[in-house]
Amino acid sequence: MGRDPSYTTRQLTPGTWPDFEKLFAKHGGVQAGCWCMFYHRPRPIHEKERASRNRRDKRAFVLARRSHGILVYAGRQAVGWCQFGPREDLPRIDAGRNYRKLALPETRKLWRITCFFVDRDYRRKGVAQVALRAALQAIRKGGGGLVEAYPATTPRAVATWFGSVAMFERERFRQVAVLGKSNVVMRRRVT
Repeated sequence: MGRDPSYTTRQLTPGTWPDFEKLFAKHGGVQAGCWCMFYHRPRPIHEKERASRNRRDKRAFVLARRSHGILVYAGRQAVGWCQFGPREDLPRIDAGRNYRKLALPETRKLWRITCFFVDRDYRRKGVAQVALRAALQAIRKGGGGLVEAYPATTPRAVATWFGSVAMFERERFRQVAVLGKSNVVMRRRVT
């Protein structure tokens, strides 16, 4: 998997929101209109207008600087995405019964990497790896700490959304637990 040197990255901010919005709108808000809000909510929302509400809420989170992510660009077009953030901004993981069963040691500063998305025309071209590296750099600039990810171990878990174990191993993450039947918890300290 080669890295295209023409890729650039930028963090999600109010200024890059239009690029994020265009990428996600092109793909139907991605994953049933999630707009990468699933892990921001402690519980699911069930309503017909979920996609429009998620889009609205994501924008509000971005404006409030409560949503963190990396956009990967090919030229001026955003072609990839990685969501990360501190534990308190992504509480849905803690609500999962499989995660709660793990009883992992608590840490004061825990960051999470929850989601990836790559435009269909740019898949298998190193975009997710570029996004992961940029997310780790942003976490380092944000004070660092323990970083946790949940890559897929089976095709059913869709590595497109969570990344692969190999991708995280290349960035020196280590597996610390099995998470359900199709994911693992991997961690790495960033200083």
